[in-house]
Amino acid sequence: MRTRALLSPLAAAVVVLLVPPLITSGSGATSGTNIPGLRFMVPNTPGGGYDITARTAAKNAEDAGLNHNIEVFNLPGAGGTVGLSRLVNERGNGKLTMSMGLGVVGAVHTNHAPSTLADATPVARLTEEPDIVVVAKDSKYKTFQQLLADWKKRPRSMPVGGGSSPGGPDHLAPMLMARAAGIKTKSVNYVPFDGGGELLASVLGGKVKFGVSGLGEYRDQIKSGELRLLAVTGPERVKGFDAPTLKESGVDVSFTNWRGMMAPPGLTDAERDKLIHFMSELRRSKEWRESLRKNGWDDAWLPGDKYGRFLKSENERVDSVLKELGQ
Repeated sequence: MRTRALLSPLAAAVVVLLVPPLITSGSGATSGTNIPGLRFMVPNTPGGGYDITARTAAKNAEDAGLNHNIEVFNLPGAGGTVGLSRLVNERGNGKLTMSMGLGVVGAVHTNHAPSTLADATPVARLTEEPDIVVVAKDSKYKTFQQLLADWKKRPRSMPVGGGSSPGGPDHLAPMLMARAAGIKTKSVNYVPFDGGGELLASVLGGKVKFGVSGLGEYRDQIKSGELRLLAVTGPERVKGFDAPTLKESGVDVSFTNWRGMMAPPGLTDAERDKLIHFMSELRRSKEWRESLRKNGWDDAWLPGDKYGRFLKSENERVDSVLKELGQ
């Protein structure tokens, strides 16, 4: 008994030495997700969909205690391919990710970019949302049918603006709308802008007759009355907004956009897996779920290799559509 009593404190000390305490970062972030120095690159101008997605993800991650001091920076140009080239050149950098989507897939084709998405590391697809058709508050068009009637009569004099290069979602959506409505796609006067921020100014300033963009980008302007929402391109109406689908408006088109995150090439399996785990925990957070609801985004989670296979199929789809449209 005496020997046992002497050994008990010793055994306790050994347990303390062998089982380390739970480690948390000094900033309060969970050790399993914290990536010190993490940066999100946005390959277009502030105010666009990639920008909103990246800044929302950074804020939600910080509010959820997953990471702290995430830097978000913009590197616009050539529909996102300037940013893609920078990403590919950051080989082995496990602390950098780029917010992107269908627009970059198209821009790689139309700009004959030296770097492609196959050169980068797929982290995760995050969201999906419909595009929208909007006009300025003082536009004469109150309904999509009114706009469509004039668009059919004189398509070349009805410039439509989008926040992506040819091949991106804001270009593909009106082209598919025109084709379904009997408008020759070559007569569509599409004006590309480098992100939703630049497009907004042109819609409000009357430089384009109507704009096509993501709902999340212009939610506030629609709510405030600066923009009038005429239609959504998805298969269903969006809750909280009084706007029909294109199919309800007589145009047989259903179209959605998506966004996700990419990382540089040359990462170790551990570095890639840590980024995927970080995005997975972000997706599970109540902060991110609330942002999905607020922005009208649908959860479209595809991690790692599954996302990579999806990107390959999207690349083939965009290439096929652009050839069909003569782009």
